[in-house]
Amino acid sequence: MPADQKNNPLHGITLEMTVNQLVAHYGWDELGVRIRINCFISDPSVKSSLKFLRKTPWARTKVEQLYLDTFRK
Repeated sequence: MPADQKNNPLHGITLEMTVNQLVAHYGWDELGVRIRINCFISDPSVKSSLKFLRKTPWARTKVEQLYLDTFRK
């Protein structure tokens, strides 16, 4: 394991896995309330969310933080 990844809690977890687990846990409606971005509110889908999150670092950071807050052991 590279030294820069040994303390990264998201190492090995893809963005798609993150979104799918959050949707399974919260559902699109609650996810849209917790993170106010259109890809979760208006006609949400995993594909459109991934496209937006890959191009928008601030939104990806919010999604990753919610994932960690929800699923960190």
